[in-house]
Amino acid sequence: MPKLFVVPTPIGNLDDITLRALRVLSQAAFVLAEDTRTTSVLLRHHGLSVPLSPFHLHNEHRATPRLVMQIGAADSVALVSDAGTPGISDPGFLLVRACLEAGIEVECLPGATAFVPALVQSGFPMERFTFEGFLPVKKGRRTRIAAIAAEPRTTVLYESPHRIVRLLAELAEVLPAGRLVSVSRELTKIHAETRTGAAGELLAHFQSTEPRGEFVVVIGPASRQTAATDVGDDGED
Repeated sequence: MPKLFVVPTPIGNLDDITLRALRVLSQAAFVLAEDTRTTSVLLRHHGLSVPLSPFHLHNEHRATPRLVMQIGAADSVALVSDAGTPGISDPGFLLVRACLEAGIEVECLPGATAFVPALVQSGFPMERFTFEGFLPVKKGRRTRIAAIAAEPRTTVLYESPHRIVRLLAELAEVLPAGRLVSVSRELTKIHAETRTGAAGELLAHFQSTEPRGEFVVVIGPASRQTAATDVGDDGED
């Protein structure tokens, strides 16, 4: 029976992959990869040789109907992204939905996702949090940032090194001085780093130190009073 396996891959350290994920990859008829070059490095590191096919942001819409037919004719196919779990700020949603609509079984393996270690090591409340992924670059960005400023839950964002200074500057404008922000970069790699402080303090650091690597930004929750004031609530449950 055909099946699509969604396989998380390491976010940095190539050894951060499960034994089951390696077995699924080794047995797949072919692997759909966001970047075949990146996936080839991972497979070679673990002594695997599997046919690769590109599946990325620029071809997922036109390729999905054809791939559903190919997956339907195979025993198992694996989907991977460059790092982390496919579908989490990476291609994957369209294919998963199309496979389910076609009656093809889909199974997502547990594994690496960048926001989980960043959230845990921030020390911020984790019983309730919201994941925003990448914010819009233009339209809707200010509205989303204003909503984050009033958010009573811990908020997790992804950001590129090219826009991290801009993001911290925007957060410094709307967050009170006592609202902490945790910034993690290069998670699981040799130069992994996490800094926590007010948005203005972190902004000053990355203005003087060139930002490198992909960033996960964790923003502590707004106080109950701040959240209620910003959303026009009367503060009652």
